[in-house]
Amino acid sequence: MHDIEPFYSWRNVYIASEDKRSPFYGRINSEFEFTHAVYNYVIHPQWDEIGSSTLFIKLLYADYESGYAIIELIGEWNDCLHNDIMFLKRNIIEPLIDEGITKYVLIGENVLNFHYSDDCYYQEWFDDIDDGWIVGINFRDFIIREFEQANIDYYIAFGKHFNDFNWRKLAPNQLFALIDQYMMRRLNPHYDQS
Repeated sequence: MHDIEPFYSWRNVYIASEDKRSPFYGRINSEFEFTHAVYNYVIHPQWDEIGSSTLFIKLLYADYESGYAIIELIGEWNDCLHNDIMFLKRNIIEPLIDEGITKYVLIGENVLNFHYSDDCYYQEWFDDIDDGWIVGINFRDFIIREFEQANIDYYIAFGKHFNDFNWRKLAPNQLFALIDQYMMRRLNPHYDQS
């Protein structure tokens, strides 16, 4: 896992540690010193810790005018033992909500497992964003099934439209526009994009 880096091609347009409105403002990550691990597996030092011992993230992009954030995740999402959703919600999402972010793209291709506890923080997140949305893209099929069995897919949108999504070829605003159009049609069947 140590060679899986967060996506870096958008660094020319956004770096969370340089964004004064970001929860990661001022954070310095080593290029070479491996300080974090998921269980016994060290992870690349560019991943940001959120308070969890098993789930790490990278805030790839935040657009405060359009109100969206794109977050890449790595590790094991373990609400049962480590209450990872609490750390994500309290330490990252709430500061972003305070800055006007109501739409979230979660990139989950490096999430290896999901363990459910309850849906309280998911419901709270969903309630806090009013007309916003949370979308999970490229999560593994068995992890999506775990989210669905826990009924968390009520709060986070998954689906065939968001699996095998080639998001790396898009600019952040293009990725957001595609997902936002789909979500507008999903949430409002009478939505007309013209």
